[in-house]
Amino acid sequence: MTVWWSKAILIGGVIAAVCLPLGALGTKFGIWEFTGGFMLLASGTVLAILAVALGIIALVVASRRGLSSDKPGIYLGMLVGALVLGLMGTQYMAASKVPPIHNISTDTIDPPQFDKVVALRGDSNPLAYDAEKLAGPQQEAYPWVKTLTLSTPPAQTLAAARGALEAMGLDIVSEDAAAGLVEATATSFWFGFKDDLVVRVRAAGAGSTVDARSVSRVGVSDIGANARRIGDLLERLKGS
Repeated sequence: MTVWWSKAILIGGVIAAVCLPLGALGTKFGIWEFTGGFMLLASGTVLAILAVALGIIALVVASRRGLSSDKPGIYLGMLVGALVLGLMGTQYMAASKVPPIHNISTDTIDPPQFDKVVALRGDSNPLAYDAEKLAGPQQEAYPWVKTLTLSTPPAQTLAAARGALEAMGLDIVSEDAAAGLVEATATSFWFGFKDDLVVRVRAAGAGSTVDARSVSRVGVSDIGANARRIGDLLERLKGS
């Protein structure tokens, strides 16, 4: 017969694992703000640490007392806790490798400006691009985020940009052929975080130049998501 602390370690590990999708999906469906979701992630991480740390102690005690029936539950609780810590550790490492910014633009001098998206953002991160603060860290971390020059005329390039955004799974907000702009929104699967992207196409001789800007609505660090999105778009346009 297992003792209570063996069961507690298992239950703690399971609750830790449940906190992760619960925090994310609760945010996505508007049950609580993203800060509440992050608190659940933090709580799950703490429980996972306790499950692993106390599990080690429990295994020592169980071995000394000959409580072999306790060990499977302890091992399982520790395993689940370790998986949670591994997942959260991966996210932490990803965040630590990139600058804590969320406003990315290929053109840091004259960044593309949003139009229709502005009304959708509500009380979100500001859209102003502070080149003095953002350009240096961005260019160091994401050197591929730069203006793209294509041989295709602007109208064709703009149509290709819209098609690329749709293929990437973004929701098109607006397209202004006269201004050479297309705006779209990306929504993350778990938390439902929204990042807004604008593509600007300008004539350049017989061809065109493409600039893109992607900005998160909430949070400080985007863990590189906006830069990757712009990079994906530019690669698709190069191959179109």
